[in-house]
Amino acid sequence: MGAPKVLAAGGLSFPEGPRWRDGWLYFSDVHNFQVMRVAEDGRLEKVVKVPHKPSGLGWLPDGRMLVVSMEDRKLMRLEGGKLRLHADLSQIAIWHCNDMVVDGAGRAYVGNFGWDLWTDRDSRVPAALALVHPDGRIETAAEGLVFPNGSSVTPDGRSLIVAETFGARLTAFDIDEAGRLSNRRVWASMPQGAVPDGISLDAEGAIWVASPSSGEVIRLHEGGKVSARIKMETQAFACMLGGADGRTLFICTAPAGTPEIHFELQAGRIETVRVEVPHAGWP
Repeated sequence: MGAPKVLAAGGLSFPEGPRWRDGWLYFSDVHNFQVMRVAEDGRLEKVVKVPHKPSGLGWLPDGRMLVVSMEDRKLMRLEGGKLRLHADLSQIAIWHCNDMVVDGAGRAYVGNFGWDLWTDRDSRVPAALALVHPDGRIETAAEGLVFPNGSSVTPDGRSLIVAETFGARLTAFDIDEAGRLSNRRVWASMPQGAVPDGISLDAEGAIWVASPSSGEVIRLHEGGKVSARIKMETQAFACMLGGADGRTLFICTAPAGTPEIHFELQAGRIETVRVEVPHAGWP
């Protein structure tokens, strides 16, 4: 692997939730209130404005985009260029919603902070993971997660792996035919000094994990083995395997700081590294 290359920079506050689809990398520019997309040649386009800040992205089987609206704790559906309510998550999410994964059946698993991270960083109130069915029905998928964040579903659709950011671990569940979760277990603990944020699964069953605390992206295997580490200039918050052959690792980076600092600096980047093993599963 070579050094990371900058694909997009300038005018981005805090890129998050990257998703590869149909020749574009879609992502949320959180503190600029926009869902964006960028092509492999660096062309950058605005997709939709999200007044309460976007985070996780995904698609229903019919191609309609789903967008997490963070501050009002809703899952929105993009139709005809306008956002419409898909599900109100406020009864499950006790603070801002964040990342999610949408599986092949259109089921969305949505995490939330659990507490006000910016005013009381050390509280670490456990949070529930929400399951939103394709028709918008909601239920609690799992409880007691410490800041459930980036998630992946395996290619067979039978396992969900969730990054518990402040638990410093990846947690796995079995998925039944109705989308419900069971058999909770630790998939891997993070190396010392690292915490997981956004994640992306590859075809060998390893997971690329963005670790903002250590400023790197780590290729992690079940049980905790580390097979690669990519050091970034700033903090890495999310990653996604994609590109025409699935072997481009897109990495969302930004300097350390609060939302106000990210908005002021506009120093977010989309960076890329070529890897050997392609993408697998969802997202």
